[in-house]
Amino acid sequence: MPELTARTARASNPHGTTAMWVRDHLDGLWSDEDFVSWYPRDGRPGLSPAQLATVCVLQFLLNLSDRQAAEAVRCRIDFKYALAMDLDDPGFHHSVLTDFRDRLGEDDRADQLLSLALDRIRDTGMIKERGRQRTDSTQVLAAARELTRLELVLEAVRAALEEASRNTPDVLDDLVDAGWATRYGRPVRLPSQPSHPVTRLKQAGADARQLLQNLPPRRRGPRAEALRQIMVQNFLVDARGVLRPRTEKDGRPKGAVRIVSPYDPDARRAIRGNTRWNGYLLHVTETCDTDDRVNLITDIATTGPIRDTQALPGIHTRLRDRQLLPAQHLVDGGYISAALLNDSARDHQIQLVGPVKASGAWQKKERTGFTRDDFTIDFDRRQVTCPNGHTSKTWVEAPAMAPYTVARFASHQCDPCADRPACTRGKSARSVNFLPRHLHELQAHNRTDQQDLHWKRLYATRSGVEGTICELANAHRARRSRYHGHRKTHVQHVLTGIAINIERLASRRPRHPHRPRDHTAFQHYLDSRGLTWECWWRQGK
Repeated sequence: MPELTARTARASNPHGTTAMWVRDHLDGLWSDEDFVSWYPRDGRPGLSPAQLATVCVLQFLLNLSDRQAAEAVRCRIDFKYALAMDLDDPGFHHSVLTDFRDRLGEDDRADQLLSLALDRIRDTGMIKERGRQRTDSTQVLAAARELTRLELVLEAVRAALEEASRNTPDVLDDLVDAGWATRYGRPVRLPSQPSHPVTRLKQAGADARQLLQNLPPRRRGPRAEALRQIMVQNFLVDARGVLRPRTEKDGRPKGAVRIVSPYDPDARRAIRGNTRWNGYLLHVTETCDTDDRVNLITDIATTGPIRDTQALPGIHTRLRDRQLLPAQHLVDGGYISAALLNDSARDHQIQLVGPVKASGAWQKKERTGFTRDDFTIDFDRRQVTCPNGHTSKTWVEAPAMAPYTVARFASHQCDPCADRPACTRGKSARSVNFLPRHLHELQAHNRTDQQDLHWKRLYATRSGVEGTICELANAHRARRSRYHGHRKTHVQHVLTGIAINIERLASRRPRHPHRPRDHTAFQHYLDSRGLTWECWWRQGK
């Protein structure tokens, strides 16, 4: 640290700033030796990667653009203090930050950067392993305009032409004419009801097919590859060899398979409840210990619109590599299944705390009839007993149903039964599907625990992660991608997560135990009259 920089920063900021706290308490978070594997041995000298990583974190902490971040490095004294720079150091050009983020998006370097930051924080004793953590997810909108099918194909062709014009202009000499110039000379902006949409879609498909034929696979860039995938999803060649748009009968890709933008082929359309968006899912994991430690983000995962249960094993694997596995992991019902309860305890010694989803049978939804829980399963005798006392005739462990086992009753048992309409609506007799014995018992035990008041109070702690989701979305605009592509979006989220950790540690705002609110005047009145009133179960009486 230059002496003049330290003296000036202390004089102008006697109480310090968040940027200064990083240098004082974490020694700058990183050192250049941590990034040795990211750079080749030969080539021209580069800027300090540790400084660039710190600038990127401070940039997302303060919601600065690249130009504003580069200007802050030149002008702000606390930035120079955090980077250990001389006061007369002119800094660097703002485009360097773009290059560094591109390097950060390769392989798993963004996760490695978060691991390095957590290692430095753990060395100071601010975080520990085998505590309590919680996870939740939120949707992230891709940095792409929502397109109709015609706009998607037209813009995909134009993007591929732009790419070919830069990299391989020679392939366009015998292809592009005045018609191509009219159709693709400018970005596609169509009205809500364009003229001749079917004809234009067929023309765009023919142009795309001709362009891809002129571009050999080894000379195709990412835009041309995106065009090829879009063509496969939206067109087909019939038996006569004619290219035509796909119809619903031909089969069109849905949801997580369909590409929604040629500039962000990793983004997908997703539907969750009444919410529909094009983009990704952001999974955030943070500590929530009962002591006075600051809650810190321990994992950031940016995925496609997949099920939450598919994201949980990856979260546990990364926490294991960081040596930050929790003893208790609080999650909502989307992350819970009987298999994950078993795998988490077996592989990582983690107690998953969350509600196991109830059966989706119509009896459960309508709250009538006999659900699977009303049947008694005898694993030793390999038979199931219905509420009316009849036992199943077959016990099938078919590979196609794995891991479920199927127990079926006979028609002569179900047909004369007076409760048949409440048991099954099919023409055949009732069948019951259930998990293997150890998973079935684990599921039943979890559902029993959910009725316990102590379990409810423990699980209530999970709701605190929603505040972190709001902080990411509202204070740091993490719900909208700044950049195109899954990798760059994940870099954005990781840098934002590190920034939130630094902000929380710098402010030193420990989470205090919940204190009951004072009673209102009417509640005091009820107490004085000896009348009982319902108290919120989290608060306690």
